[in-house]
Amino acid sequence: MTRTLLLYHTLGCHLCESAEQLVAPLAAERGWQVESKEISGDDALIARYGVRIPVLHDPRTGRELGWPFDAGDVLALLR
Repeated sequence: MTRTLLLYHTLGCHLCESAEQLVAPLAAERGWQVESKEISGDDALIARYGVRIPVLHDPRTGRELGWPFDAGDVLALLR
């Protein structure tokens, strides 16, 4: 079963772009799927993540990783 991760972000966020560039190769190497979730159209997501984005969320465990993070942090999140 493919592991799916959610990357909460908003358009024009340079930190979000950096997070995506970090996570994409890790996901490709390990067969994970990363779904980008734009928060700007959802008041609940803005309230939860607005000052924390980018945030990587593992729906399987409910654990989250807020920026800044590196490859080691991502791998630790998924253990």
